Amino acid sequence: MDYNCLVIDDEVLLADSTAEYFNLFGVKTAAVYSIAECRKFLQENTTELLLLDINLLDGSGFSLCKELREKSNIPILFISARTSDDDKIAALHIGGDDYVEKPYSLGVLLAKVQALLRRFGQNKAEGYSDGWLFVDFDAKQVSVGGIPVKLTSMEFKLLSYLIKHANRVISKQELFEEVWEDRFTGDGTLNVHIRKIREAIERNPGRPEYIVTVWGDGYRFGR
Repeated sequence: MDYNCLVIDDEVLLADSTAEYFNLFGVKTAAVYSIAECRKFLQENTTELLLLDINLLDGSGFSLCKELREKSNIPILFISARTSDDDKIAALHIGGDDYVEKPYSLGVLLAKVQALLRRFGQNKAEGYSDGWLFVDFDAKQVSVGGIPVKLTSMEFKLLSYLIKHANRVISKQELFEEVWEDRFTGDGTLNVHIRKIREAIERNPGRPEYIVTVWGDGYRFGR
């Protein structure tokens, strides 16, 4: 599933109440309570932003942030009961985008989250990243799980077009005209390119999560 925000905090009641409050205001939010649960969540879902506690029962939020930063530029908002300037500097230095102290006002926190989501949304034109798949439109680079993958020029152009029109069914004819710039390109050519892209980016190419076939209509990018 796709979420706007994931709360990672071992204070279960606080994590759940934060997620519930955000959902009331249209920010689709889930909550997990450990690093292990976060890893599992990101394998099965996508989120646009992480709300990450520094102190977790099974490790440090700092360590998790470093791990995620090796393969993703997803926005991370740290939350912590720590109040020292050193902790704040460390949080931002390792890749955090903001820092909030506990106890916090849910209204203030929601405003920060909404601001980060807007900023991240403005940057989407430059690429795509969800923690598993990373695509840089300008550099024409793709990585999966932190590992670079190679696509041909046409494969990259096709993937980029689908991403830029995510969650909309794109007809084959539109792809022929807008990507190949040739309305007479055949289905076989398109099918081969889609198959190769799936083999490069999907966890299970036989059951694609990113490039979904909409039978009789075309393809849709979006998990």
